[in-house]
Amino acid sequence: MKEFNIKGKKPTRHGFGEALRDLGRKHDNVVVLGGDITGSVMTSYFKEEFPDRFFSIGIAEQNATTIAAGMALSGKIAFFSSYSAFAAFRNADQLRISVCYNNVNVKIGGGHSGITVGPDGATHQSLEEVSLLRALPNLTLIVPCDYLEAKKATFAVGEMFGPAYIRFGRSAVAMITDEDTPFEIGKAEIFREGNDIAIVACGILVWEALQAAEELKKNHGIEARVINNHTIKPIDVETLTNAALECGAIVTAEEHQVHGGLGAAVAEVVVKNYPVPMEFVGVKDQFGGSGEPDELMGKFGLTWKEIYSSALKALERKEKGFIGYRKLTDVPMYNK
Repeated sequence: MKEFNIKGKKPTRHGFGEALRDLGRKHDNVVVLGGDITGSVMTSYFKEEFPDRFFSIGIAEQNATTIAAGMALSGKIAFFSSYSAFAAFRNADQLRISVCYNNVNVKIGGGHSGITVGPDGATHQSLEEVSLLRALPNLTLIVPCDYLEAKKATFAVGEMFGPAYIRFGRSAVAMITDEDTPFEIGKAEIFREGNDIAIVACGILVWEALQAAEELKKNHGIEARVINNHTIKPIDVETLTNAALECGAIVTAEEHQVHGGLGAAVAEVVVKNYPVPMEFVGVKDQFGGSGEPDELMGKFGLTWKEIYSSALKALERKEKGFIGYRKLTDVPMYNK
């Protein structure tokens, strides 16, 4: 079993920016559009090396997305990046019609996602965009777990044709992968073997899931399978179905609302192919707040401790028998 240990900390946005620069070196038809926050989402790397292929659109995300679509139709590989609160929601109509309906080669970098934006507060803590984006036809949606995976993901979407969205954060997070860690769009990776329960996570919750798995083994002898489900769409049906079949219970974990996010996507696969008890770790139908990232992760229940306790709940349901052991009134939606 491969061990995953922290190799330092680095923001996923740096992986995005570095990969953009590398794509620019490889393909002279890569263009990048910015919205006055190039230093925040690290498109500054590309701008510094290829100023003639960088276009500042200003604080006008809807215009930037439409312009990117036009550039893509003229043969460019067009990237646009802003905060997810704006890149996903402010220009939702442009994403839906100009980009996805036309199936053009536009890539969106959604930065500063999740609760770990920290002091910027609820208005900038995008916790709902996965539910919106995964419903859009033709769109590939990726949530990398660390800096290096963000770099691989960005390069990968630059090499594929079609609309894509990469969700990344602001704060430095644990680096747990290396150059040899596999990455393939649409293919979830098993980071830890186990057949007692499966923990399916994305983004920075993958590291929390690995910690929870170690605590489950240490305290209870439970062997948890940890799956890094970095691609929300297209989702890896085979890996998730096998997890349900072989483990018999699943916990999902994400830095996002439990409604419509990774957990919902996994549940859709599981209920169709092999229903098993599931528990959901994520933000429970509320907006974020201002604070330091670690404080907010604890406040909103996004740490290994919640994954650990959710795993024990799912295992209890598994042991008692999934169907009919609890009254309907005893099962509040998503444990809210």
